[in-house]
Amino acid sequence: MNVWFWVFIAYIILNFLIMISMIFIERRSLSTVISWVTVLTFLPIVGFLIYLIFGSGLSIRVRHMIANHKLYGLEYDQKIIKYFDDEKSMSKEYENTLSLVRCCYNYGSILCPKNGIKIFIDGQDKLKNLLADIENAKESINIEYYIFDDDETGKSVMNTLIKKAKEGVKVKLIYDSIGCLKAPRRFFRKLKKAGGEVAEFFPPFAYIRMINLKMNYRNHKKIVVIDGKIAYTGGMNIRNDHMNKGKKLHPWRDAHLRIVGTGVYPLQNIFLNDWRYVKKENYPSSYYMEQGMFPEPITSGNAYLQVVVSGPDSPIQNIKETFIKLITNAKKEILIQTPYFVPDEAFMSALRIALASGVKIKMMVPSQPDHRTVFWATQSYLKEFVELGVDVYYFDGFVHSKAIVVDDEILSIGTCNLDNRSFNLNFEDTVIMYSKELNQEYRGYFNEDLKHCKHADILYFKKKLFLTKFAQAIFRLFSPIL
Repeated sequence: MNVWFWVFIAYIILNFLIMISMIFIERRSLSTVISWVTVLTFLPIVGFLIYLIFGSGLSIRVRHMIANHKLYGLEYDQKIIKYFDDEKSMSKEYENTLSLVRCCYNYGSILCPKNGIKIFIDGQDKLKNLLADIENAKESINIEYYIFDDDETGKSVMNTLIKKAKEGVKVKLIYDSIGCLKAPRRFFRKLKKAGGEVAEFFPPFAYIRMINLKMNYRNHKKIVVIDGKIAYTGGMNIRNDHMNKGKKLHPWRDAHLRIVGTGVYPLQNIFLNDWRYVKKENYPSSYYMEQGMFPEPITSGNAYLQVVVSGPDSPIQNIKETFIKLITNAKKEILIQTPYFVPDEAFMSALRIALASGVKIKMMVPSQPDHRTVFWATQSYLKEFVELGVDVYYFDGFVHSKAIVVDDEILSIGTCNLDNRSFNLNFEDTVIMYSKELNQEYRGYFNEDLKHCKHADILYFKKKLFLTKFAQAIFRLFSPIL
């Protein structure tokens, strides 16, 4: 027996150990395991390298480290509990939402009353407001972005952060290692030189950017908290194309939130959890109280909200299951905007049940793809749901909004796409809002967007070229790992 025989045997054993790890240690879904086994079987050596870079799960050590740096403490509990309500405080007009409130609460999301919320659908508008709020900061600026680019948009935000740091405002910045690959590290070092603090989420091995064994797990959040009183989150990154300045994906349609009220607290908490992990800090919650991170909230609005988070550090896909609850709770209509639609069987079943119950569903996706493989997989799923009765619309441009409107009183906007990557691999957040006013406001935006859409009937999909249909089928097969 020659050496290649033993190489082959070693490769088979290695693949077997990978499969055992995925099933018993990482506890991945059956569809994910099958997809990776297919890759490892039909792409020998290359498949292993792909798995090593994109497929290997978070180690138990990393998961424990993330969990151990989450902010808990008696002082924090006593500080926040007086501001928050249980479901009994919600008026009768929201009584149909109480089971959803309880579901989110059991996923660790407290109900936050008295919030003033501004919705942005235009990046320039959001940027203008964000820069003004940063400019007016007095104590602290905590900022966390998946993409923070070294372009015109990024420089405008960075220069303002540098100015505030020099003025003595405490500035903390977290950027994702993969999302910010195009931004040189010297871009972020400028803030450190000015007195700010900067951290890279999941930095690569030896800080060589192209050698990152955690590159498949990305911090996809976009959170800014200013003086502990104003918070931003949603779909817009700090990059030119998100400001509608891109030449390729244009026009760019997105959704973002500015929150003033008790809802700032959970977003501050999410940021500090990530900060404690990336900086390996172990300060007690009382330290952050003394630092003024949780001041008395401004309670000028009347919207209730819950902030739901999820990530690969948790065995439960909190946001996906919350969305399933949203969908199965619907009585009349669901409006969805998403750039990617690559659902798993549980999510598909929820949509089918809603349709069978007489709920009308309208889904809006981009006509221009930014990731063609995901776009092809999306087409395959959309064709199936058009056949079932979903109204699918292709926006003439790029829809990056992650928004769900349910009936007359619920609205969800956040960072989470409707695909396996967001549900299972990325660190995400979404805001569930209970407000008839906000629901109607976003419903208006959706209806206005419909004027710039093409309605896709079943004939639209049947007209596709054979090679396109073949690509759709192939990439649907690998959808659990896209």
